[in-house]
Amino acid sequence: MKFRRRTVLGFTIAAPFALTMTPAFAADRADVSGKVMVMWHKLILELVRHTATYVPPVAARAFAYIGITAHEALASGNPQLVSLAGQLTDLAAVPLRPDGEFDEPCVLHAALQAAVAELFANTGPTGQRAIEAMGRKMGEAARDGIDSTVVDRSVAYGQVVAEHILAWSRVDGGAVIQNMGFPMEYTPGTRPQDWVPTNLIRLQQTPLLPAWARNRPFAMPSAAAADPGPHPDYDETPGSAFHAHALEVYDTGRNLTDEQKLIARFWSDDPMLTPTPAGHWIAIVIQIAERDALPVEVISSTLAKLGVAQADAFIACWDTKFRYNLLRPVTYIKRHIDPAWEPLLITPPFPEYTSGHSTQSGAASTLLTAIFGDTFAFDDETHVDEGLPVRSYPSFAAAADEAAVSRLYGGIHYPFGNEKGLEQGRAVGAYAAALRTEA
Repeated sequence: MKFRRRTVLGFTIAAPFALTMTPAFAADRADVSGKVMVMWHKLILELVRHTATYVPPVAARAFAYIGITAHEALASGNPQLVSLAGQLTDLAAVPLRPDGEFDEPCVLHAALQAAVAELFANTGPTGQRAIEAMGRKMGEAARDGIDSTVVDRSVAYGQVVAEHILAWSRVDGGAVIQNMGFPMEYTPGTRPQDWVPTNLIRLQQTPLLPAWARNRPFAMPSAAAADPGPHPDYDETPGSAFHAHALEVYDTGRNLTDEQKLIARFWSDDPMLTPTPAGHWIAIVIQIAERDALPVEVISSTLAKLGVAQADAFIACWDTKFRYNLLRPVTYIKRHIDPAWEPLLITPPFPEYTSGHSTQSGAASTLLTAIFGDTFAFDDETHVDEGLPVRSYPSFAAAADEAAVSRLYGGIHYPFGNEKGLEQGRAVGAYAAALRTEA
């Protein structure tokens, strides 16, 4: 589906209905709920792009809590939906609705507005204005034609739902990010295979979020529940298995085709420039929701479980990264193959194994395949605004495979880091796919 684009307070967001919406009393209320869901998530994607500290694991956490908030708000009044309370770690049931009539779009809007306001409290002035503008516009759309008493009751309850989820979020271990996620003190490893900084940026002389694996998981039982096992034994000897993996990164990087360079950049999803890898998959779902006019119940359950899958994927991946603490290809290659070699993409500031892009793509694709099927084809327009073309995929698994190999093309990961990352992510995604969200 093609749609107009407009600028709201500095953010360019998709606006298929913002200026031409029919009065809510003349529209199906479920459709209004769907539009509220989609528009808030489009703004969230932009907020991630423009908010300091929203590196990929942090962004994935926000997507999870926002998706859960929206789902619980809808599930509280929709018999077609099942609450995630009792299914996610330490999540208690939301307070029951008091007596009286409620309007579902108003409940949903109020819950999302409150959740976004807290989770993006540190966004800049432009982001704050965008949140306020979305609150006004979606608030007007939701309450149009609805009795004011019903609106007030619905808004109050939506805020109760949001506060319930937010209170749960504040004690998960990831609510406070200090020093942009880089520890003030860090003891580096002393083994030859241990990670070392890969650039000269002062802040990045310590690794990003080394304690992230200690955060409370959502659906998986522990951070190590999807452990992929060890990487090939570290070896500097030419002809060894480890050296061969590094040599593949080196040779691939020196002989990249234009298509491989495009793939590397398409899936790079750098923080502060894009909505991050997690946001890329959220954007795919939003595109599908609009293309196929998905019912709000499907949008709700999909975004909630996708957020859970991706947040857990980063917890699992970071557990593996800092347990094995493996050096990056650029370090190994410069030491043992070619001191002048440079990768296509900038290497992120944390250990190699496993690949975060691969892990979260494996998790996302497994979850989405469980919902939409293993032959669900789609076009991905996520980076059209950045000048990259639309890419088409015959399945979510095919997209995940491409996302994983993109990190080889970028010179960021060894092949085994990508392969084991996909494996790890698929195991994480299975936990999210097992969640019951629909009656």
